[in-house]
Amino acid sequence: MEIISNPTQVEIKKAAQALRDGHLVAFPTETVYGLGADATNSKAVSRIYSVKGRPKDHPLIVHISSMQQIYKWAVDIPEYAEKLANEFWPGPMTLILKRSELAKDFITGRQNNVGLRVPAQSVALALLGEFEKMGGSGIAAPSANRFGAVSPTSADAVQEELGKYLDTKDFVIDGGPAMVGIESTIIDCTSEIPRILRPGAITADMVKASIKIVPSVSTLNSSIRVSGMLPTHYAPNAKVKITGNTNSGEGFIALSNIPTPDGAVRLASPNNLDEYAKTLYTAFRTADFHGLTTISVIPPNGDGIALAIRDRLIKASG
Repeated sequence: MEIISNPTQVEIKKAAQALRDGHLVAFPTETVYGLGADATNSKAVSRIYSVKGRPKDHPLIVHISSMQQIYKWAVDIPEYAEKLANEFWPGPMTLILKRSELAKDFITGRQNNVGLRVPAQSVALALLGEFEKMGGSGIAAPSANRFGAVSPTSADAVQEELGKYLDTKDFVIDGGPAMVGIESTIIDCTSEIPRILRPGAITADMVKASIKIVPSVSTLNSSIRVSGMLPTHYAPNAKVKITGNTNSGEGFIALSNIPTPDGAVRLASPNNLDEYAKTLYTAFRTADFHGLTTISVIPPNGDGIALAIRDRLIKASG
């Protein structure tokens, strides 16, 4: 495994060539770090599943460089989906669309739809651009962690999670900390009304304002399998507790205006909801690093990204 810090264009090209040659490249996005492979290479994609310990029927999100690439991967695209893509891409939003012939079963989990996203991160976009110049069509990239564990928001977290599973021809690109900190909003666009399957930084109110349609929200019960839909996910080794009193020796996460209970170990004191999302997974990893057995969390109230934070906390708590 080769680690690239402060990547130059030459190093980005080297990583893109590694993808074309069938190797894996972990790279930053604005949400979390992804573990990438050529989305048309079944052997390379199979290694993603192996490295992550991910069930083979769990579909992957394909990252593309621009809105124009959507037509390679999807067919029968609703007008509202095109509007969403034009407004929120590049950005932390994944659209579930009816797949084209390019999207094979090993990407879609044998479903008739595919998840697509254009990340809003300069290193990711540079990598996608070079990859496509070399003839690539898209990079399949789930979060760069073992299945069900806490998503990594830094290159160090990727190495900690997956270092022993990657080989010498794989790459990890260090592009600094992820700016959003939780995974993309996933929106099912295969029906007349969009459905938010996984909440994120692109909120239901933002979707409504963009397309003048009120999306439904279905975070657990859906016939479509997508990332993050299992009842237990995003979980640290420590037990996450979101109700009850905080005991001495437990980790503690809450907004900065909430005081730390006596004897608790403060893991994060975000000043606002965006900071809460950005620091949540780092706080989880800090708890595990220090061997804490329990993390007590006071979740934020409200809609928008607060809903996404509560979704991750509920699933982390199992």
